[in-house]
Amino acid sequence: MKATWNGVLIAESDDTVLVEGNHYFPEAALNRDFVSFSNHRTSCPWKGEAHYYSLLVSGELNPDAVWYYPEPKAEADNIRGRVAFWKGVKVAA
Repeated sequence: MKATWNGVLIAESDDTVLVEGNHYFPEAALNRDFVSFSNHRTSCPWKGEAHYYSLLVSGELNPDAVWYYPEPKAEADNIRGRVAFWKGVKVAA
């Protein structure tokens, strides 16, 4: 699977976990050259507290486009150490 935004490869891996229609990539697959800090947080009743990263590509910011669960609840432990995407990030084979 590949995650791209603004024509740039953000992550690529053959090892994704599909949860609720979202592919969770290993965190090591994330191209850190395009990742910037975000202090945004949300909560999921069964996964726990999500943290976010923003993307910065060619001077364009995509705030909170990457999310992850640093301490997922037991039911979601299969996504520990993984990241997922939204906000226009295309995920495809």
